[in-house]
Amino acid sequence: MAEYYLIAQLPSLDGLGDNMPIPITEERFLELCSRFLGKKAQDELGRISLVPSKDGEKTGSKLLKAWNERERSLRFALGKIRAEKMKKQFDTQDRIFPEELLQTARTAVEMESPMEAETFLNQYRLDFLETLRPVDTFALDYVFYYWIKLKLLLRIRQFDADEGRAAYNSIYRSIMSKDKQEVMQ
Repeated sequence: MAEYYLIAQLPSLDGLGDNMPIPITEERFLELCSRFLGKKAQDELGRISLVPSKDGEKTGSKLLKAWNERERSLRFALGKIRAEKMKKQFDTQDRIFPEELLQTARTAVEMESPMEAETFLNQYRLDFLETLRPVDTFALDYVFYYWIKLKLLLRIRQFDADEGRAAYNSIYRSIMSKDKQEVMQ
């Protein structure tokens, strides 16, 4: 029942344009959650990340399990495609990738602009997240869905094209100058 009161107070994140302000901050969202969710749900919320661990983490949520597995697979696929492009080895932990995921990774890796690639990948993530959107908008999984969507929307708005290009060039030079396998981030 507490989820109902929490979700009823959350502003919609649907239909936000690139220049529209996001109607809630991470701090405000977490403050609302602290008032309406129990400790177990808050702990689960605190473990949600846009960068899931490589090994996988246990969760009681089907939504979080699906999100983490897809994001993990996307990151491994990106590592695989980047390594192939540079003719280097990359440990995919014997994963088998769906062709659409490999194509998404190929498309992103082939983009000239890192900012365009990040925007493309972010849209892919948002589209995938929509497939996980709970039908019951007053369930705990909806809170998890909302938190991931908020994190994705805030993340893309933090990018600065010039700073990103400089960081990308620095990382790329570092990779090319070493004969080591890069750890995916």
